[in-house]
Amino acid sequence: MLNNATLTQLRALKLQGFADALQQQHEQADAFSLSFDERLALLVEREVHARGDRKRTRLLQRAQLKYPSATLEDASFEGIRGIDRAALMGLALSTWIERGETICFAGATGLGKTWLACALAQYACRQGHSALYLRVPRLAEELRILHGAGSFRRWLQQLAKIDVLVLDDWATGAIDAATRADLLEIIDDRSAQRATIITHQLPIEHWHAWLGDPTVADAILDRLMQRCRRFSLEGESRRTGRTQRAASKAKNAAQEDQS
Repeated sequence: MLNNATLTQLRALKLQGFADALQQQHEQADAFSLSFDERLALLVEREVHARGDRKRTRLLQRAQLKYPSATLEDASFEGIRGIDRAALMGLALSTWIERGETICFAGATGLGKTWLACALAQYACRQGHSALYLRVPRLAEELRILHGAGSFRRWLQQLAKIDVLVLDDWATGAIDAATRADLLEIIDDRSAQRATIITHQLPIEHWHAWLGDPTVADAILDRLMQRCRRFSLEGESRRTGRTQRAASKAKNAAQEDQS
């Protein structure tokens, strides 16, 4: 008979998976046909899986993804050119994170660039990697707050340890000298060591002009382009396309009702 005190002690030791599996074994008569070593192995395996699930949950929460529920399995490529399921899965299953590669999703608004970036980062979290989502147009204000609080250096050190950094809406607005300098620090810490995902509308050949300062621009582009995979998305906007299709269906339905 299972002693409840044992379960209490296991949970106090934060061995929740082990405790649940032990309780389950005592509720299954055939479990006692296993040897002690076999039962112990099952208990340990359950605890390992439980800890892995908790770690993945923490990683996803800390990633602060714009689309936290975006998954590679749910990716849709209808009406989109420049990437397909095979290319996306091939990227996800490659060593892009370990190699510290830069992944660029380019294209007009509404093509799902941010969604794809979040899905790729979400998959990385499921594999045990850390990730963080940052929207570049808001970065200047966030950096000013960090500098004002005297915590920029600590934040920069923490950011350097993130396995996958998503920089969304890159080059969609003007950039000032202070943000440009901080951006170089962020990129330099990741160069060929940590992976970065960038979504952008501005073609890469115009990034130099957007960054402004030739020296800083050269340094940033050199680091980002060392190991870079580029995907140029084309097609119908997911937002306007859905609206137009819905309106068309409603119009057709109304015409059928009238006839």
